[in-house]
Amino acid sequence: MSMLQFLLAVDVTVVNIALPSIGADLGAGGHALTWVVVGYTIAGGGLLMLGGRLADLLGRRRVLLSGTVLFGAASLLAGLAPSFPVLVLARLLQGAGEAVALPAAMATVVLLFPEGPRRSRALSVWAAVASCGLVLGFVLSGVITAHLGWRWTFLISVPVILVVIVAALLLVESDRPVTRPGPLDLPGALLLTACPLLFVYGVVQAGEPGASPWVSVVALAGAALAGAAFVRVEARSPHPLVPLSFFAHRARVTANIATTLLSGALSTSFLLFTFYLQDVRGVGPLEAGLTMLSMGVAMVVASLLVPRLLGRWGARVCVLAGLGCTAGAMALIALVAVLGAGAPWLIAAMVLIAAGMGFGLIGLQYLAVSGATDEDAGIASGIQRGVDQLGGAAGVTVYVGIGFAPALHSANPFVTAAGLSVIGLIAAALVIRRLPQHVLN
Repeated sequence: MSMLQFLLAVDVTVVNIALPSIGADLGAGGHALTWVVVGYTIAGGGLLMLGGRLADLLGRRRVLLSGTVLFGAASLLAGLAPSFPVLVLARLLQGAGEAVALPAAMATVVLLFPEGPRRSRALSVWAAVASCGLVLGFVLSGVITAHLGWRWTFLISVPVILVVIVAALLLVESDRPVTRPGPLDLPGALLLTACPLLFVYGVVQAGEPGASPWVSVVALAGAALAGAAFVRVEARSPHPLVPLSFFAHRARVTANIATTLLSGALSTSFLLFTFYLQDVRGVGPLEAGLTMLSMGVAMVVASLLVPRLLGRWGARVCVLAGLGCTAGAMALIALVAVLGAGAPWLIAAMVLIAAGMGFGLIGLQYLAVSGATDEDAGIASGIQRGVDQLGGAAGVTVYVGIGFAPALHSANPFVTAAGLSVIGLIAAALVIRRLPQHVLN
């Protein structure tokens, strides 16, 4: 299970260093390359809660194997993709595979160990493996792209996936589906995925030179309709993905709004680092990956430090510190881009981004499950995870899509993308500050 978790975590960051090589090989510009990143996170975030429900309905082992097979097949398709649209389709399928496999894998780990020290130790290993995957994704991307080519960032997962499948068949016991299962909220899951997909398509098309503006208008209108239809479906569904009662909890709603804005800025920073190092400074993939390793190390340090400070400082201070660090990093990225400074100047911004992730996301996760009970803890956790992924995808789409749109070539794309990110972070800070003090501590 940890091997699968490692691969899923690596796949979030492993494409970042490879993006310029992918664009050069498949003829995709910086704004279109956002699809390679957001396609995975949108499909994963939109279908994540449906995947958890499928594990209960059909059995964890069966769903785990199905999701893992889908992820492996999509990885093979991505590595062999003959064109950019096929690569984007493969990334969407990878995200769907993650959404199906991940909840079943985590449920298997939880139920495999009895509650107490053994389960805590198992979940600690699970979390540590995810952190290592995110960190090593940057380095692996640079090493693989430099020595084997970008296609192997996807193909290298296939043999490991085969090992996971064989191990799951041998080691994971068959389980029975839940008795008297309720109906799946399939329309809700499809609408939750279609809304951000249409939004991304509309924004990216708006930046295409010579593209009809009506295509973007229709896509954005479709996204709005899908969002409205999702709310309507959830209100009427007997087993909704997101019960409307969830929105009555002010702290959770506020935390998820702030998570959306923070995740958007953090995901944007990853791409800005990659584009600046390779496209502007001409740094090779291997050196770019090693440069970004400093951010990974800082992430690990922050993840160990922040839980101790959360109890001492309170959620308000931690979240605002995270938002402030991230805003400072985006301002520094813009300054470096204007001055044309070398790669070492970005290391300070990377450390700030790591601090922003540590303080901001951990504090927001705490708020997102505040007041949770046995009945709604899973829903609160699932929504926070989905919002994190979808917020990152939306942020990359808006900030990078607008900043690197060919129609705005007169402006510095790094300054535009960073500036939009800072505006979103300021909005997040204002939202958090509106919560009562007793809720945040």
